Amino acid sequence: MIKRTPAEAQNQFKVALSDAIKNVNHMQSQSSEATLRLARGEAENLHEVMILGQKASITLQATVEVRNKVIEAYQEIMRMQV
Repeated sequence: MIKRTPAEAQNQFKVALSDAIKNVNHMQSQSSEATLRLARGEAENLHEVMILGQKASITLQATVEVRNKVIEAYQEIMRMQV
């Protein structure tokens, strides 16, 4: 097991969280663009648009659940007595 300093662990967590948020944003953008193309009549395949929408939705839900777990963990740590 690699030992990290608190600053290294914090930076690694920050990078991972930032990447996850960027991924959610990218999926949402793809879904929005596909929906706009469908509305303009430019999309050829409705199934692809629906799949992109579901992927974006699932990615967002997973990110929200991870956020909730992080907040719960933080609150539990703050309740601990030293």
